[in-house]
Amino acid sequence: MLECQKREFSLPNDLHYLNCAYMSPLPKRAEAQAIAAVEKSRVPSQYTPDDWFGVTDRIRHRFAELAHLPDPKRVAIIPSASYGIATVAANTPVSSHQNIVIVEEQFPSNVYSWRRIAGETGAELRTVGAPDSGDDRGMIWNRRVLESIDADTTIVALGPVHWSDGTRFELESIRDRAQAVGAAFIIDGTQAIGALPFDGRRIRPDALICASYKWLLGPYCIGVAYYGERYDDGQPIEDNWINREGSEDFSAVANYVDTYQQGATRYDVGEKSHFILGPMLVAGIELLLEWGVDEIQAYCRGLMGDVLGQARDLGYDVEDEGWRAHHLVGIRTPSEVPLDRLQESLAERNVSVSLRGSAIRVSPHLYNDENDVARLAEALQEAIT
Repeated sequence: MLECQKREFSLPNDLHYLNCAYMSPLPKRAEAQAIAAVEKSRVPSQYTPDDWFGVTDRIRHRFAELAHLPDPKRVAIIPSASYGIATVAANTPVSSHQNIVIVEEQFPSNVYSWRRIAGETGAELRTVGAPDSGDDRGMIWNRRVLESIDADTTIVALGPVHWSDGTRFELESIRDRAQAVGAAFIIDGTQAIGALPFDGRRIRPDALICASYKWLLGPYCIGVAYYGERYDDGQPIEDNWINREGSEDFSAVANYVDTYQQGATRYDVGEKSHFILGPMLVAGIELLLEWGVDEIQAYCRGLMGDVLGQARDLGYDVEDEGWRAHHLVGIRTPSEVPLDRLQESLAERNVSVSLRGSAIRVSPHLYNDENDVARLAEALQEAIT
């Protein structure tokens, strides 16, 4: 069992930061990489081909290892989750008689492209609603997702967990249903990969898109996207020089070619060689690999178990353990307790969580300890008494 890893971060001792789903604090190792990269940029002649291509290759390999993906060459470097989703949207045929399946209150980056396509083509955007609160909420929601997929479904797009409350979706069952009707299975893994075990070889998504600044412990403005065989011959959403065949030879960049680099590198964003952000992301993912994702999830489970049980005893609504993640949990107040009262109680104790819909979203990591959850428990108790 892992112990608390707060020493790897620079969080102040009086801040109880249970909010990794909002933004991860940078690990000290990533911070050191950033400082070194800034210092190196003082003298651009120091940059070598490894800075342009080697770092991005390490990102591909480390992410593929983390998510158990079959081929690092299928991993693209992207600036945001919305960019990765837009690439899928541009390369998935949709016609007027078809439908696109998403879930209620999905994160906007995994909604707006589908709204636009539905509007342009006349396809139905089929939003699967969440059931009322209750112990069977997750099970019912998953069943509704499966029932919503039919012969006219062309895209199924969701996450391993719901970003607002951690409700888990049975990816293999949903994948099987999507595959049976020929639909593309698109996963936004931003709120799961790095903290929740994920086996890409078993789940076999057509696309897996992740921003880096949450559970990958990386910086803002960079991310990764895995694209399966369905998108092997697709068209990137921008034309840049560095994803073209032979771009490693700087002396020949004016010898314009129409062929792309191998694999998903055709979908790399322009200026993918982030001299500062790239090494930071490598450092974050390598730290996760050092700890182990299973161990991170187990740590969060052990840390949060008692306080969530106490919350339910007090009358708060928390999803049944079998249908939620442990690194991201929604706690809904009883109807008679104003949410702003709970927010005030949390603020008084310097507890950082997020308000998402009707719940506070609590998202711990290895930098949290018993003192952090004790302050959370005090705030929950005070708000309801």
